[in-house]
Amino acid sequence: MTTAMSLKSFALSLGAEVLENEPMSKHTTFKIGGPADIFITPRDEQSMLSLCSFCGGEKIPLFVIGNGSNLLVSDKGIRGAVIKSGNFGAVTVEGETITAPAGAHLKAVCEAARENGLTGLEFAYGIPGTVGGAVFMNAGAYGGEMKDVVNSTRHFGGGIAGGFSAEELCFGYRKSAYTGTNLAITSVKFALKHGDKAAIAEKMRDLLDRRRTKQPLDLPSAGSVFKRPVGYYAGTLIENCGLKGERVGGAMVSTKHAGFIVNMGGATCNDVLELVEKIKKEVLKQTGVTLECEIKMFGET
Repeated sequence: MTTAMSLKSFALSLGAEVLENEPMSKHTTFKIGGPADIFITPRDEQSMLSLCSFCGGEKIPLFVIGNGSNLLVSDKGIRGAVIKSGNFGAVTVEGETITAPAGAHLKAVCEAARENGLTGLEFAYGIPGTVGGAVFMNAGAYGGEMKDVVNSTRHFGGGIAGGFSAEELCFGYRKSAYTGTNLAITSVKFALKHGDKAAIAEKMRDLLDRRRTKQPLDLPSAGSVFKRPVGYYAGTLIENCGLKGERVGGAMVSTKHAGFIVNMGGATCNDVLELVEKIKKEVLKQTGVTLECEIKMFGET
């Protein structure tokens, strides 16, 4: 029996959903990506941990994803296994602490904070993706970041469960202690403060309105493409260089916000990468600023 067949059989025995040669374009907000050898959706956290342990023991390349935001997957797809982290368990509130499974949508955690009069997560309302993905990359917006509100995490890797405190997470700009590791985040604790419920709700509404007004939320994308250069805004630099509407195949620099590349229909990974290089080259030429990608690339090159 092949390793792939062993994994499939093991996953099915755990009650997981298993898909073979599954297009990753169905599982990323960019709607781009070739087939994953095997795509598994576990039924619960214990099943996910067992699958991660199995892949580690069998030396099967493993990729754990959440909502598929901030990802660009190769047109050739992903060799190995992709495990989709589900919303295992409920978002709970105790005093000023919110505990959430890694697969929970960030929006749900923000709404729990709002309903319980807890402040600190307003900046995150409207950020697409899951809790685990947000912590992994220290997601942020409107002056706030995950590092400001995360108290601790739990994770699994190498067959061992563990966790990080806020200090151990070593948050930096769009990175954390999880960056470059194969550790799978399983849950996150947020430390917030009591605040005025009406004021929290109003701030969330205001920030969501700003997103809808300024960002191309009606088209597939992976969010902001480039990290913010010190002293500049990537979107402003790109716009000032006359690159709004610049296009390669189905990929285009958004005419609404130049910091986004959108999929106009049928865009490939290569289209996006070619456009990224075009943007970087032109911005460097005109401004002397080197842009660095924020989106994560996965898959066979």
